[in-house]
Amino acid sequence: MTSLEQARELLRAHPVVDGHNDLPWALREQVRYDLDARDIATDQHTHLHTDIPRLRAGGVGAQYWSVYVRSDLPDAVPATLEQIDCVRQLIDRHPEALRAALTAADMEAARAEGRIASLMGAEGGHSIANSLGTLRGLYALGVRYLTLTHNDNVDWADSATDVPKAGGLTAFGREVVREMNREGMLVDLSHVAATTMRDALDVSAAPVIFSHSSSRAVCDHPRNIPDDVLERLPANGGIAMVTFVPKFVLQAAVDWTAAADENMRAHGFHHLDTTAEAMKVHRAFEESNPRPVATVATVADHLDHMREVAGIDHLGIGGDYDGTAFTPEGLNDVSGYPNLLAELLDRGWSHSDLAKLTWRNAVRVLGAAEDVSRDLRRTRAPSNATIESLDG
Repeated sequence: MTSLEQARELLRAHPVVDGHNDLPWALREQVRYDLDARDIATDQHTHLHTDIPRLRAGGVGAQYWSVYVRSDLPDAVPATLEQIDCVRQLIDRHPEALRAALTAADMEAARAEGRIASLMGAEGGHSIANSLGTLRGLYALGVRYLTLTHNDNVDWADSATDVPKAGGLTAFGREVVREMNREGMLVDLSHVAATTMRDALDVSAAPVIFSHSSSRAVCDHPRNIPDDVLERLPANGGIAMVTFVPKFVLQAAVDWTAAADENMRAHGFHHLDTTAEAMKVHRAFEESNPRPVATVATVADHLDHMREVAGIDHLGIGGDYDGTAFTPEGLNDVSGYPNLLAELLDRGWSHSDLAKLTWRNAVRVLGAAEDVSRDLRRTRAPSNATIESLDG
């Protein structure tokens, strides 16, 4: 039996729990939630990284659907609610394939039924609008993790890709983490500054996650996790879910992206400008400077290092599909997970190691957060603290 055949067989028993998929935002941007126009029951490869046939082919058994909204939206909370509604519509529309999941037990039940457990994660603390009541409201609607920041700082936490302001978490930011612990909502440290990571680990009574981040030692990008933080995961019990985004996993792609962005600015455009004029400049740059290509082996290099530093019990997968324009060769869309497992098998990873990477670690972490919540709810009332009362 080939490594790829072994990988597919393993995934039938221990499917992938993927920590982050931006399909809801892609549906918002492309068709304003017209689910007939992007029917994921059928092949959508010309528009999306994700559809049900390819989720099945990739051996996905649970998916955290990101209910992300941009941090510059003036009404982030209602936009987040629309994203949640989109996920609910998808689940209602495809009951034969998708099952709503709120708990670790729900994930196991979905696996037993052969359906894909569908969970939600909110990407960015701007989605709670500095309100602990709103945080609890998102939990009540089914959101099971909150990424503390996205690309920009929030008033109470520093992002990895913004100018430091809070120095990590403010007093209110620490209260957000404590309230998440009480609710049973996972603290997601992807996108946050290393100072924020360390502060959250100091505060959190429950395991944390990195829903889609890789190793900073392997690829020096601020979106990745420093080794000193990875070293703390065993004591915390959390997991780091490796991401596939080329500009986060391949150093040559990091350097290329920096040069491409500078070229855009030199021509008078914002580096994220996608107007026809801006894209003409970008395409000219890419023709002269071919984009470096990441591969399955690139991602496996991160996992090898992260296993060495954090241990096999603290790893997972978070591909960031439909949230990135480019993907590695062999991991082109959600059907590619068997290729990654085959590569790891060839590198000597055991079937037990891979079962932890794909399924067991992520289920354990959500269950542990539930246990912490049950204990805290006995002794801690809901917090009604405000950012003004704690941060001045």
